[in-house]
Amino acid sequence: MDNLMYLKSGTDIRGTAIEKDGKPVDLTDNRLMSITAAFVEFLKEKLGKEQLTVTVGYDSRVSSPRISKTVCKTLLSLGVKVYDCGLSSTPSMFMSVVNFDVDSAVEITASHLPMEMNGLKFFTREGGFSGDDIKKILSFAQENPYEVTGDIGETEKLNNMEKYCNDLCEMIKKGVNAENYDKPLENLKIVVDAGNGVGAFYVENVLKVLGADTEGSRYLDPDGTFPNHIPNPENATAMKSICEAVEESGADLGVIFDTDCDRAACVDKNANEINRNKLVALAAYIALKDNEGGVIVTDSVTSDGLNEFIEKHLGGVHHRFKRGYKNVIDEAKRLQNEEGKCAPLAIETSGHAAFSENYYLDDGAYLITKIIIEAGKLAKVNETIESVIKDLKTPVEEKEVRFTIKLSDFRDYGLSVISDFKTLCENTEGVAVAPVNYEGVRVNFDGANGDGWQLLRMSVHEPLLVLNCESNKEGGVLRMLEFFKDFISKYKELDVSKLQAIL
Repeated sequence: MDNLMYLKSGTDIRGTAIEKDGKPVDLTDNRLMSITAAFVEFLKEKLGKEQLTVTVGYDSRVSSPRISKTVCKTLLSLGVKVYDCGLSSTPSMFMSVVNFDVDSAVEITASHLPMEMNGLKFFTREGGFSGDDIKKILSFAQENPYEVTGDIGETEKLNNMEKYCNDLCEMIKKGVNAENYDKPLENLKIVVDAGNGVGAFYVENVLKVLGADTEGSRYLDPDGTFPNHIPNPENATAMKSICEAVEESGADLGVIFDTDCDRAACVDKNANEINRNKLVALAAYIALKDNEGGVIVTDSVTSDGLNEFIEKHLGGVHHRFKRGYKNVIDEAKRLQNEEGKCAPLAIETSGHAAFSENYYLDDGAYLITKIIIEAGKLAKVNETIESVIKDLKTPVEEKEVRFTIKLSDFRDYGLSVISDFKTLCENTEGVAVAPVNYEGVRVNFDGANGDGWQLLRMSVHEPLLVLNCESNKEGGVLRMLEFFKDFISKYKELDVSKLQAIL
């Protein structure tokens, strides 16, 4: 039996799709046929119907057309009505389920991962599949191999991106409500760095259509070799690129997307990044304007300054939860649906942002659209998006260190290290364990011991322990890392070389 479970990556299926540096291909045509057939069986059971309609789209990766062809061929062979959407963003594929009343959507993408990687994401009207759903699909696939034979029929082309872009345009027109209604962005210069992913659509079919000057935008051609930089708002080279684009073009706003546009970040007119905690603060400001006292759900590594900004300056509630975009989205849904709380935004520092008004879909283009609308409104009262987050306190220093766990049974080992660290901190003067921990353990250091915090957690997908650290004064991070080094050095199954290099 072919083992496929290792292809599970959180709520996605991911693997090597083209051979590189001698690494074999994981996503072979035969495996893709079996996985797609398992998806069909799962979907029939989930929806309780035999006749299915499915949309298929893909990002700019070199391997995407091959995978799309195989997935479509398999779906057709099983009697599924297939709509081929071609090059598409991940959020637009979810919206295809809403806009065209199909049963499910498949997006072929590996987000920001290297060019040789690719994968599959699945959607129904309820949203993306869960990790347990992916387990069931892979389990069925490895036990029931499938190969396409015989006549398969043909797909039907569907211009899903056209509908998606038109909706974003209408959203901006209504939101800005400019004197020239159809050209609300005619006095703005906005540049985009698409990183050779699929994000060029936002330039051509949204910004230009609405009158914006986009001269100076970068890397708009879809190129799955990603020759310029990784399309990833968390990547330093990528962020440097969009900052340079703003400086060189004199733009009012810079925008950067990841490969499949479910994440984004931006840059103000002074080429200052609005990313991570700043991006969360800006999105929270927008979300809470019409949802006074609402709950903003974030991942676990957000700063103390962000907590203060949301609760003291915006009047909201900050619910710091777990890493993983699906975790924060599901928690916001739970708070809203089960506890009756207003939870207008679920957002990760990575740039995944999901508004309740938009089906809790993590959509980078929707986030940027909301920011552009807000910028238009603020301009009418001589304010800017930078001014509304000016009270956000940022740490003086921050650092993330990752420790590889050199064991196959890595999770239990990692959790035991976290437990030991918690015990140590509970018994150390000047260090206090945070009262609420949904993930790992977060500890606070007083002024004499670093004036900041550390969070030790397991990686969402990989055999790693991750230490996040922030301090409010110079030298504070180093002080806290020295404390952690003394603790971690006794664990022989951890690779501590990165910490040693820092110290």
